[in-house]
Amino acid sequence: MTVEQAAPRPAGRAGVVALCFAVALLEGYDIQAVGVAAPKLIPALGLSASQAGFAFGGGMAGLMAGAFLGGWLVDRVGRRLVLAAAVAIFGLFTLATMVAPDFTSLLGARLATGLGLGMAMPTLVAIAIDLSPPERRTATVAAMFCGMPVGGALSAVFAAFAFEHLGWRAIFLAGGLAPLALVPLLLRLPQTRAARSGPAAGPGALFAEGRTATTLLLWAAFGLTLVVLYLLLNWLPTLVTSRGLGAGAGAQAALAFNLAGVAGTLAVGAMVDRQGAKLAFALAYAGLLAAILGLAVAGELGPILACAAAAGFCLMGAQFSLYGVAPMFYPPAVRGLGAGAAVGVGRFGSITGPILAGELLALGFGAGGVAAAMAPVVAAAGAAALAAAWRGRMFSA
Repeated sequence: MTVEQAAPRPAGRAGVVALCFAVALLEGYDIQAVGVAAPKLIPALGLSASQAGFAFGGGMAGLMAGAFLGGWLVDRVGRRLVLAAAVAIFGLFTLATMVAPDFTSLLGARLATGLGLGMAMPTLVAIAIDLSPPERRTATVAAMFCGMPVGGALSAVFAAFAFEHLGWRAIFLAGGLAPLALVPLLLRLPQTRAARSGPAAGPGALFAEGRTATTLLLWAAFGLTLVVLYLLLNWLPTLVTSRGLGAGAGAQAALAFNLAGVAGTLAVGAMVDRQGAKLAFALAYAGLLAAILGLAVAGELGPILACAAAAGFCLMGAQFSLYGVAPMFYPPAVRGLGAGAAVGVGRFGSITGPILAGELLALGFGAGGVAAAMAPVVAAAGAAALAAAWRGRMFSA
């Protein structure tokens, strides 16, 4: 049995969504910052391609651990305190990234940063679930999480300026101070946590009543989609500059990827609510496959930017809509558990993507080869998402 605490009024609800959007924006900035800074950061610290891949992947390892920790804490401590602590952690350790002198310290800073980022993500999903009616859940989650590509775009814009005037470390200075400034506002959020009576459902509930296949398909869709998303978030600028186009061109590609991702997040989320997940996922993953194949063969800046934008539109639209759809495959008693498990298991993909790109580059695949290697991953992710939508029973409340 669940006893719901009072939800904020509409005006207050809009303010909460706006503040959570700001948190997602700062998360997107931080995640993208290490990628746009990579062309300068890697030689400055003397990193090999393999070391850079592990440092980027280390951030995702911390993010995975943080997602499980945040999901466990959020119903025990409350949304407000967990979110404020998460933002403080990733702000502080973004500053540590700025001053890291070598691979070991960089890896440690990215692990701790990822821990804070991961704690924030399930908390934001929980707040969206608390605030929105079922028929608008995907749109609410999408609106909140489209802050991530906005933040990524801001990171790319600021990087282009910083490379010319301030140095690459300024990217992390801004990315660390801004979250810390937000913490006092987060501590004033209304508490929206649902207070539960009775024993909590265990992990076995995810596989009860014929949900085994749906749960496994959701986990596969999350994990495989995040392989591609985090590979591009971390390595897209470097893949572009490796074609001799310069660090500025890499920042432009990241900007196109993230700006189009905002539009895609809103468009695909709205399509899910209005026309269902099956059509929305079919179109999003088909478009993503075409964009990835385009990136594999494009050599000029114009086509590269077009393909990067198309990839951002389809990829972020699919990923952030999965956040809104996943809870609806479970009845209310296990909805948070199901969504949290999908997000947590999907973190394996976010770890694998950056490491995979580093290893492929070390083996001599080149930018086109790395992009081409993602095509079967995209196809498998789309197949898993569609299969989950076809097989799974979606609950309306």
